[in-house]
Amino acid sequence: MKQLIAHISLVVREYDEAIEFYTEKLGFRLIEDTRLSDTKRWVIVAPSGANECCLLLAKASDEKQRVAIGNQTGGRVFLFLFTDDFWRDYQNISGKGIHFVRLPRQEEYGTVAVFEDLYGNLWDLLEPNEKNKAAQL
Repeated sequence: MKQLIAHISLVVREYDEAIEFYTEKLGFRLIEDTRLSDTKRWVIVAPSGANECCLLLAKASDEKQRVAIGNQTGGRVFLFLFTDDFWRDYQNISGKGIHFVRLPRQEEYGTVAVFEDLYGNLWDLLEPNEKNKAAQL
């Protein structure tokens, strides 16, 4: 049996600002943007080259959800963006104004730096080392 995680919901303030950030700053592809009602859309974005897991951008609909924007994991790194060329992507997105809260460093598992998205969610930008690359990408 094969299973996979297809989408991860990311609570956002507004659809259009989130789409703009993820497509223009991070270079993600807009896969779908379907209006479901006057207030709800089905918005899917994914990194270039990703074939399975995508982000479902979900607009906060009440105060409880609004409080979670930017802090869905209580301040821990939330998402992990794997790359096949760390320095290319680091220079590209930092050049677009992405704020890195932890600068690049070499770890046992690869090269990594932590950045925040437009809401403050923390992401790892990570190029796995050769030992881990085949299993990760």
